[in-house]
Amino acid sequence: MSDPSSRHVVQIGPFHPLLEEPVGFSLTVEGERVVAIDARMDYIHKGLERLAQERTYDMVPILLERICGICSVTHSVCFCNAVEDLLGVEIPPRAAYIRTIIGELERLHSHLLWVGLAGHFIGYNTVFMWAWKYREPVCDAFEMLTGHRQNSALPLVGGVRRDLPVEYFPVVRKTLDELEGQTERLTAAVLDDPVLAARLKGVGVLSAEAALDYGVVGPTARASGLATDVRRDEPYAAYAELDWKVVTQDGGDVFSKAVVRLLEILESIRILRQCLDRLPAGAINLGTLHVPRGEGIGRYEAPRGEDIHYVRSNGTNMPERLKVRAPSYVNIPSFRSSCLGAPMADVMITLAACDPCYSCTERSLVLRDAAGARLLATPGLIEASRQKTFELARALGHAPDLELDPA
Repeated sequence: MSDPSSRHVVQIGPFHPLLEEPVGFSLTVEGERVVAIDARMDYIHKGLERLAQERTYDMVPILLERICGICSVTHSVCFCNAVEDLLGVEIPPRAAYIRTIIGELERLHSHLLWVGLAGHFIGYNTVFMWAWKYREPVCDAFEMLTGHRQNSALPLVGGVRRDLPVEYFPVVRKTLDELEGQTERLTAAVLDDPVLAARLKGVGVLSAEAALDYGVVGPTARASGLATDVRRDEPYAAYAELDWKVVTQDGGDVFSKAVVRLLEILESIRILRQCLDRLPAGAINLGTLHVPRGEGIGRYEAPRGEDIHYVRSNGTNMPERLKVRAPSYVNIPSFRSSCLGAPMADVMITLAACDPCYSCTERSLVLRDAAGARLLATPGLIEASRQKTFELARALGHAPDLELDPA
């Protein structure tokens, strides 16, 4: 039995050189071995779900692009999927292909960004520089097609706002051709490098059983042998018409997660080529739509995994409620399985292996009084604050007969 007196707590964050966003990890260690771990992820709250209730349905997708800079297409299209589910409509074929094109370009730049950061975390800055160099032309292609490197403002309930400039398609095809060769060489280098194999194989293992228990999604699940992908399981956009495959690995370790993402880059290139070749003619949206009362669910395979949006409508031109369940919200807690027992030196790469986005997991706290009643919004919080003031005053013998002003 271990000696509790030999345990120490190591705090990582909420600000750390390897953390792009504020998050706090508390590691309980015995020597170099992690025996307990906890996290706090509620440092960011932008209130986007609440702000969506004050935006019209055509404005909300633009707002939701600000949830995450890497998953801007993800959240805007997922919201549109939810509203279109409520409406029971199918978008025009051309719009479906355009959504697929911008979604897969986003997957390319997201996976390349992760591969580069993973190399940086373990001291392989050559991998970092290669991956980010390969990512730049992808972002340039996204800008050529949409006008911006990340936030396209393109998805719209019922389709897309603008058509794609087909005159740039040859440049995009050339970018894809070059990226395919670069990714194949990078994948071969990763698979054949004995140092990378020794550093990443068997590190941060998430078993298939643990993956199911935690409900992880995306590459985090597929690296543990779970063949789950919304693009195949509940097709949206144009995915049902395209030839591609779900990439899986069985190791469940950091190495497997890296391989899954590298191979998914090649699958995304296949998807994009088919979309560019088959882009149908026709309308790009359904025009003005009235959203009646009802509820809708949108699902989308983000680069990190399944994204879910819930929308409730009261019949006005603004949603009554929006709920966002980003993939990081279920992927991040899996560290409780993959980090326990690991050396401290493996913790950061293990945490990074699920490609966490803490901005996507923003949540606010629900406060309750001593009786368990919920304190709602500003009035309830103000009343609780005033009540505490009077209780302290009475305890100190001041103003014993003072009562709260009902106003």
